[in-house]
Amino acid sequence: MTIFYFTSTGNCLAVAKKIGIGNTKLISIPQVVGKPDLAFADDVIGVVFPIYGFGLPKMVKKFLETAKFQGAYMFAIGTYGNLPGACMMNVQRLAEQHGYKFDYAESLLMVDNYLPGFNINDQVAKLPEKHVDENLARIIADIQNRKTLDATVGIGWRFMTAMIKRGENLLVNGKQGQRYEVNQNCNQCGTCSKVCPAGNITVHDKVIFADQCEGCLGCVHLCPKNAIHLRHEKNAVRWRNPDVSLKEMIAANNRK
Repeated sequence: MTIFYFTSTGNCLAVAKKIGIGNTKLISIPQVVGKPDLAFADDVIGVVFPIYGFGLPKMVKKFLETAKFQGAYMFAIGTYGNLPGACMMNVQRLAEQHGYKFDYAESLLMVDNYLPGFNINDQVAKLPEKHVDENLARIIADIQNRKTLDATVGIGWRFMTAMIKRGENLLVNGKQGQRYEVNQNCNQCGTCSKVCPAGNITVHDKVIFADQCEGCLGCVHLCPKNAIHLRHEKNAVRWRNPDVSLKEMIAANNRK
């Protein structure tokens, strides 16, 4: 089994690790996206990614559009914290447009780490009612049994997803990181640069954000000094999945 993943605060890496127990190769999408002749073959191939605003992170979409896959069984898992919209249905359609097929497409409700919209303390308190472990166990059993699952949603969700993605296409331009604020707690340790999946951050005497930001908020959540902030964040509490270490996050996302 080979599992490709994109992770910013560890949720998707934690899921990929639990699905891939045993003889499984885990490949970080930021480490391979953009390379020439991306072709992968295995008996089982999976992709695990976060759902951003009912859609895919830009980097994940690019990877799925450019890579070539050969697998007897393929699955896609999207993690989300509020609503998945029509993302998984659109992922299956995207695959078919590019010559392959996800036999199983499912979403998994987890902690929402989007700080302008959600308070992390509230999100952690709600974890028991999200039944993450139980739902992930079901997904793992489905994959082990090679269950097929087509993602379907009603016309209302399809329309809403299309409208939200259209609005995002007008607003998301890669420069989101330039709107982050770095306070006096920053000691130029460089962690933000190492965990940025887009390679968008450089650190010398100060933190500099370029214009390739994925909007994943990894730099904000994983800063050891809690020095990076959004102007409209709900509070200053941060999240890293407890099953994933900072060292693992750096290994997954460091592109320098």
